Amino acid sequence: QVQLVESGGGLVQPGGSLRLSCAASVDTMRRYRMGWFRQAPGKEREFVASRDVYGSPQYTESVKGRFTISRDDEKNQVYLQQNALKPEDTAIYYCSAAPRGTDDWSYWGQGTQVTVSW
Repeated sequence: QVQLVESGGGLVQPGGSLRLSCAASVDTMRRYRMGWFRQAPGKEREFVASRDVYGSPQYTESVKGRFTISRDDEKNQVYLQQNALKPEDTAIYYCSAAPRGTDDWSYWGQGTQVTVSW
């Protein structure tokens, strides 16, 4: 069983930055591919970024060059650095975990709200 708790969301002006964190309660995060998803009002949940134990990170096209996913397997933490935020980035952001090497996103956090607005 994996429990995930996100933090770091908030209200930020367009062009600003936020750093989201996700704490994983698990014996070792090295068994899991970690990812971030988001859901905007009236829209379906969508993939944002992921990072497996090995290999390069993956990003949805709209955040490439602005968001960076990283993981600290010693601390069981995953981060999403968000720069140059846009109003269309406004959403609830969810941390998720899948068995290493798969897309079986079985575990989810409760989400953290990110609002980009003047």
